[in-house]
Amino acid sequence: MSETKNRALDALQAALAAEHAAVYGYGVVGGRIDEERHTEARTAYDAHRARRDTLAREVRALGGEPVAAAAGYALPFTVPDSAAALRLAAELEDRVAGVYSDLVRAAEGDRRATAAGALREAAVRAVRWRGGSVAFPGLAERAGDPSTPGAAPDAASDPASDATSDPASAPAAPTA
Repeated sequence: MSETKNRALDALQAALAAEHAAVYGYGVVGGRIDEERHTEARTAYDAHRARRDTLAREVRALGGEPVAAAAGYALPFTVPDSAAALRLAAELEDRVAGVYSDLVRAAEGDRRATAAGALREAAVRAVRWRGGSVAFPGLAERAGDPSTPGAAPDAASDPASDATSDPASAPAAPTA
């Protein structure tokens, strides 16, 4: 397999793992969100399920075995009420956007365009949940990632950046 194809496959697997985690996270969001935002949460849940299924097909098309969903995911914070559910939804979208930014870098052609579209959709959903935006969706979320060039040196001590508490990562996902 070529280096380009390997990078694309790794990035697809990471995006698939993030979508598995987002689907799980939206299950929590849906159980805690106020009724007036329930339809919005359901729409996001359905969008992530559709992206997950598409990514699994793409991984297979490249000759890979799609990463499986974990039985459960550690959430970055407790979600006892609707306000916390809103924060979780925004966090899920931020993390998914970060993974799609990696896929945009690793992919070419139609796959890159599709990844850019998924990044845009996640950024728009994050804005809706949060009520505000970030300058560069998908990149700001990576600022605390110690594997990212230019990351803050103390980011590794931040529990929110710990892979075990990251709802947008799955243990079996290869790193890009």
